[in-house]
Amino acid sequence: MAIRQNTFGQKNGQDITRYTLTNDKGFQVSCLDYGCIITEILTPDQNGLLENVVLGFDTWEEYGSNPHYFGAVVGRFAGRIQEGAFTIEGTDYQLARNSNGQHLHGGPGGFHSVVWKAEAIETENESIIEFTHFSPDGEEGFPGNLTMTVRYVVKHDENQLAISYFAKSDKTTLLNITNHSYFNLSGDFKRTILDHQLTIPSNHYAELNGDMLPTGNLILAEEDRLFDFRNGSTLREGVDSQHPQIKLVGGGYDHPFLLDKEAQPVIELKDLESGRGLRVETTEPAVVLYTANHIGGPYSFKSVAAQNQLGLCLETQGMPDSVHHPHFPSAILRAQETFESRTVYKFT
Repeated sequence: MAIRQNTFGQKNGQDITRYTLTNDKGFQVSCLDYGCIITEILTPDQNGLLENVVLGFDTWEEYGSNPHYFGAVVGRFAGRIQEGAFTIEGTDYQLARNSNGQHLHGGPGGFHSVVWKAEAIETENESIIEFTHFSPDGEEGFPGNLTMTVRYVVKHDENQLAISYFAKSDKTTLLNITNHSYFNLSGDFKRTILDHQLTIPSNHYAELNGDMLPTGNLILAEEDRLFDFRNGSTLREGVDSQHPQIKLVGGGYDHPFLLDKEAQPVIELKDLESGRGLRVETTEPAVVLYTANHIGGPYSFKSVAAQNQLGLCLETQGMPDSVHHPHFPSAILRAQETFESRTVYKFT
């Protein structure tokens, strides 16, 4: 087991470092101290072939803008907030309106775009990269001096990545954080994710309006077959459909699903051709399924041209715009309380 590190680039004269964690089976995770970006995850297929299963770039310059948040930790608030405005404890706050008049993913100066302090830690059974960031009161409009810690943990004998989040603020604030990796289990992006099989233990998904915000309506999965992933289904039928919610978000999924906590939720993704599987366990109340509906562009991932549906995000988090929907799980972090969250990605 080893942790390697090398200089990946520079931002405003500050070195960007890449860390690579490799376990005893050859499973490998590479990440940056810029945005806590996961650049690569190498995991074996059914024949033991190690290939990359997350979209990422080879050079710092390609990450310079990163408009689609590839591999990054996003916050303080993952998802959208209506008009970037909210009220907490009688005080009104205004955030950046960086997505068609709405606030998205913490704003342009959010967690995805800062250099985090990083420490490499080796224990008897694990390799850990611990990232920390101090977000001052008023950063991107959010209240409170917030101290944020993110830990990436790879076990020596298991092909899994565990991500733990810890935070504390001196003022009551909003906090909703996730990792924005795009998974493709085919290996080195040989195929799109349309024929991946996905299982989400969710009885309800959130209906969206034309601004990509939840309307507040939670729709029963059993009443909408294309949003019912409880027993596993491929993504192709939904993406190819004319379902109004799927057309609304650009021909795919970009929807929050409330997880069934009583079922001890495990999200499962499978690519039958490669034999790879991914099991996602989380303490979060929801997952946003995003099928990369808008990532096609004049760039490539290694030698593979970017195209829509080349990956999918499973953003374990709270509900978007929850501050405006009291029946959603709350994303309010009270002053001096400790926020903790954990998501584990197990590759099979």
